[in-house]
Amino acid sequence: MIELRQVSKRFVDNVVLDGVDFDVRQGETVALLGPSGVGKSVLLKHIIGLIKPDSGDVVVDGLHVPTLKRKQLSQLRQRIGYVFQNGALFDSMDVAENIRLGITDDDLYRDWKYCRERVRECLRLVNLQPEVSVKFPGELSGGMRKRVGIARAIAGKPTYLLYDEPTSGLDPVNSDVIDNLVEKLQLEIGVTSVMVTHDVRGAFRTADRIALLWQARIRAMGTAEEILASQDPAVQQFLERDFEMQISQQRLPTKSRASAHGTEL
Repeated sequence: MIELRQVSKRFVDNVVLDGVDFDVRQGETVALLGPSGVGKSVLLKHIIGLIKPDSGDVVVDGLHVPTLKRKQLSQLRQRIGYVFQNGALFDSMDVAENIRLGITDDDLYRDWKYCRERVRECLRLVNLQPEVSVKFPGELSGGMRKRVGIARAIAGKPTYLLYDEPTSGLDPVNSDVIDNLVEKLQLEIGVTSVMVTHDVRGAFRTADRIALLWQARIRAMGTAEEILASQDPAVQQFLERDFEMQISQQRLPTKSRASAHGTEL
């Protein structure tokens, strides 16, 4: 379980988080929505200990992240996979080597047979063919690079997956592919996920619960139906701004576990 308790963070005069309470239960996917620049990625980096709060606490599996020593923090990070916004693949390495970097156990990392098998399995999980392993990032489409980034994040068999804008820059078809993968991984490997996104439609399709970060605070948190029914002016303003046509013309799609499949593009 992940818990943020009254977490506050400012950069000079910019208050990014102001007494934020946020939790993620075991086995669920929580989508964190909010306008650009509101601090969603900052919240995500608190979970993995890349940023320390000015006040408040971050607790992962009973461990108080801000107080962990270097070795303890390293051990915790072995249980957390991080999907970077732009994939963050190394152009000088082929796909297999990029994915291998996600294997956090030193002994397994040096076991070439294990690495080959794990790379193949991770590619399968993100719906990519084995022959992709010998390609370089520059030879891949944007959607494929995103999927390789996810494959690297799951290579170490994490308990948690943190997604930082996984569909950013993708067209709607490829965004749907990534959304399906988020659902598939939750079901197939039982991972607990936090997905930072500005994609309301994708969040409603994939997440068990949705949180809205607004003006440095969690303004609302609940299921898709609860968020849609909210009378909070900030929630209504955010939804109307991003999905005015969808809300007026059709019901927003909500999470359906039956749709957890991957589409090969």
